[in-house]
Amino acid sequence: QVQLVESGGGLVQAGGSLRLSCAASGRTFSSYTMGWFRQAPGKEREFVAAISWGGGYQYYADSVRGRFTISRDNAKNTVYLQMNSLKPEDTAVYYCGTPGPIATMDPLKYDYWGQGTQVTVSS
Repeated sequence: QVQLVESGGGLVQAGGSLRLSCAASGRTFSSYTMGWFRQAPGKEREFVAAISWGGGYQYYADSVRGRFTISRDNAKNTVYLQMNSLKPEDTAVYYCGTPGPIATMDPLKYDYWGQGTQVTVSS
């Protein structure tokens, strides 16, 4: 069993920054890929970023590449999403999850999810 708790969301103006955190417990965190997804009202959950178990590989959606950075601290069982140059279209509930050891952008392959944290970007 895995428990994931996201934090760090909020309201920010366009062009601003936020850093999301996802604290994990209940599993060998350092052995698993971690990913961030987001879901806007009326839309499907979409891939944002993922990071390999050791942090050596990062994957990004085209819409956030160059603006968002995913990282992890295995000593703290935490994964981060640094979001810069935020745009109104980034507004969504952001979720972290894990698919196990193999990185994937397919949300159906993620076994565990947090409760989500709201990010709202005003224009």
